Amino acid sequence: MCSTTCKPVVVVVSGAAGQIGYAILPIIASGSVFGCREMCLRLLEVPQAENSLKGVVMELQDGAYPLVKEIVGTSDANVAFKDADYAFLVGGFPRKAGMERKELLAKNKAIFVVQGRAINDFAKKSIKVLVVANPANTNCLVAIKNAPSIDPRNFCAMTRLDHNRALGLIAKRTGSQLKEVKNVIIWGNHSSTQFPDVSHGTVAGKPIAEVVNDEAWLYGDFLKTVQQRGAAIIAARGVSSAMSAANAATDHMRDWVHGTPTGKLVSMGVYSDGSYGVPKDIVYSFPCTCQDGEYRVVPVLSISQKARELMDLTAKELLEEKADAEL
Repeated sequence: MCSTTCKPVVVVVSGAAGQIGYAILPIIASGSVFGCREMCLRLLEVPQAENSLKGVVMELQDGAYPLVKEIVGTSDANVAFKDADYAFLVGGFPRKAGMERKELLAKNKAIFVVQGRAINDFAKKSIKVLVVANPANTNCLVAIKNAPSIDPRNFCAMTRLDHNRALGLIAKRTGSQLKEVKNVIIWGNHSSTQFPDVSHGTVAGKPIAEVVNDEAWLYGDFLKTVQQRGAAIIAARGVSSAMSAANAATDHMRDWVHGTPTGKLVSMGVYSDGSYGVPKDIVYSFPCTCQDGEYRVVPVLSISQKARELMDLTAKELLEEKADAEL
């Protein structure tokens, strides 16, 4: 039970009037992420979206969420991040038809330079920042580089959506309940090079590989489906995934804040310290556990030669993105 003397937490959501922002705010406001703590919501948008943001603020007010003490809509990053405890960086520049990756990285770099500096100058030093906007890993690295007074471990990129997708596909393939599937791993980049690894996962306590009994599927259709799921949703809906992304972002933050259950690991894009031979100074998805508000990369898991090659491939892409972003 929360003490009534707890100060409200300040929670920033950038891109708050966008699809994912619109989907994530009711989950946060309901108390699903931070428990029974009161909160002050800071909703950050670009000036062009000010009218849409006003509508979102009105809807949050009309939702009558008991835990929401204050709602501030702003286009000023310095205002948004003032004394912030948590941030969901959802807003970014979307990739458009014909746009090269380097151009997309440059557009987003400008956004995350501003937000990183605002976090550095105005947020609490203990802030936890989750980058959702793509390219999430490199956007996160930009923010880290521009917030030198904040511990890089206070920043994460979201690969929980890929993690959740992989769990769902294994559950469907094996005819299992989702709660029976544990410990898939997403290695690397939140992109089509990511490596969804089931070699340490289980279904009802049995190894996934043993239950599925189809290595060709695990390294073929399963891998490609997880890697390309976002594109498949866009092809089906005409817009990118918002509901599942919002759910994954809140899953990530909830586990980071409150801890992961014993025996359960999650995938988190974190600042690499060289674990598993991954190059340092990139944001790479590792298997993690969380406790007392901190994450820990799970150590000493065995890595097959095939897994090593796929892990290195996605690391190579992240190094290329880092170079293209001139970091």
